[in-house]
Amino acid sequence: MKTASLRKDLNYNEDKVAISVMMETETAKEIRILFRKGQTMKEHKAGFPITVEVHHGTIEFGVNSEKMTLEAGDLISLEANVPHDLLAHEDSIVRLTLSKLDKVERVKNVVE
Repeated sequence: MKTASLRKDLNYNEDKVAISVMMETETAKEIRILFRKGQTMKEHKAGFPITVEVHHGTIEFGVNSEKMTLEAGDLISLEANVPHDLLAHEDSIVRLTLSKLDKVERVKNVVE
């Protein structure tokens, strides 16, 4: 059994999005992404399917140049290699579920 909290030990970064691995299982990696209002993740693609959940706050989620607003409780899943970007409309906590085969470094490189 493994446990983690999306709401404890929040360490926002004032300069860029903060990314941390919350948990790894046999099939997935659970990532917490902390956004300050106005912070972005530029357009990028994942080589495997992903699921994104807004746990707190509001983000603009762009998919293939189409923008949608996601609020706390909303989820979206994408197939592999779909271009997407994120913009925080307010301080936000986002959960990203990656395939075990995907690399966390890829996600961190998006905010560099």
